[in-house]
Amino acid sequence: MSNTAAKKSYTPAIVVMFALFFMIAFVTNLAGSMGVIVTNQFGASKALSQLGSLANFIAYACMGIPAGVILKRRGYKFTSRAAVVVGLVGVAIQFLSGYVESFAVYVAGAFVAGFSMCMLNIVVNPMLNTLGGGGNKGNQLIQWGGSCNSIGGTLAPIFVGWLVGGSIADATVAKAAPVMIIAMAIFAIAYVIISFTDIPEPHMETAEEKAARLSGKAEKDPNSALSFRHFVLGAIAIFFYVGIEVGIPNTANVYFSGLDWVGPAITGTFIGVYWFCMLLGRLTGGAIGSKFSSKSMLLCTSALAIVLILCAMFIPESAKLTVAGMTVPASLCMLVLCGLCTSIMWGSIFNLSVEGLGKYTAAASGIFMTLVCGGGIIPFLQNLLADKIGSMQSYWLLIACLAYLVYYAAIGSKNVNKDIKID
Repeated sequence: MSNTAAKKSYTPAIVVMFALFFMIAFVTNLAGSMGVIVTNQFGASKALSQLGSLANFIAYACMGIPAGVILKRRGYKFTSRAAVVVGLVGVAIQFLSGYVESFAVYVAGAFVAGFSMCMLNIVVNPMLNTLGGGGNKGNQLIQWGGSCNSIGGTLAPIFVGWLVGGSIADATVAKAAPVMIIAMAIFAIAYVIISFTDIPEPHMETAEEKAARLSGKAEKDPNSALSFRHFVLGAIAIFFYVGIEVGIPNTANVYFSGLDWVGPAITGTFIGVYWFCMLLGRLTGGAIGSKFSSKSMLLCTSALAIVLILCAMFIPESAKLTVAGMTVPASLCMLVLCGLCTSIMWGSIFNLSVEGLGKYTAAASGIFMTLVCGGGIIPFLQNLLADKIGSMQSYWLLIACLAYLVYYAAIGSKNVNKDIKID
């Protein structure tokens, strides 16, 4: 497929994939931003305020490998359409939770939405690469998609923060309803466009492969992605990384929104800046990625993130900065800057982990999606600590996770299983 053909025939599909990239972060960060609301409307503790985010990410553990199987057997078009339907239903359930005054309904909606986010994650990266014809063009489309992802992550907390207003006492699901209505509308539009768009299916199983699978005659491979030590350690790194990425802003959002002199509006804006820093970091990472190794990038950003979090923890709460006319805690600014570090970690870990996997790379992607559940588990554990020892002290958990990333970059990423046949 030539680049010209891709532009002429698949532009609507590319636009939809960009929109879905946007939605992955928008809906995921919506669950995190809603933590402020559920602490007020449902009287949740700091730990329980992360239950929606936990449910959203636990869905990855349930759906990662099955979604990969669905993609292989039914193709991109079927999987992406199913994903947007599930996403619309999940957000709709969260939308209704505020009106039926049920925390359980809200958590259920976040869980259903998580299924959709997992399915979309498995679809959008390989689909954009396919629509771009692979090579540099395919990689370029994925980088643009990642930028759309960061924009979605930036806008969700800002929208929720400003809809709630200046006091946490005013935080209700009903006030955040416009954000969820926008999300449902985008899902609905995406479904229609995907339905009428011609999408190539180069990775769907062939009739011969299907027949062999159904007859039980498919060859059994004694090895798998899990046979590679550096991949196993990398999968653990992904678990910790997503927990770090989500835990930094989610915990800060709940904590600083509860301070009278800060409030949800200012906090939500700066949490949005955290995700905007991730956008800047990804654009910068894309520009310098050919000059610096994934190992050095992961090592440096993990170490810098540890320094920034330590600064945030030990700077007095009374220390303030004036930014764009707003008075902001200096410690919040330190946490926001961590977005520059977390921005490139996913790509670096993925690149190091799948290096030398060959034919096992596709299966490795499904395992990666399963371990994205760390984005719900780590923040939940962090806020469980916050209820016991304080929000800022709970960041010691994230420092421990970052220390593991330093280890992985320096030592654990080395491929010691080069004797396994990969072609």
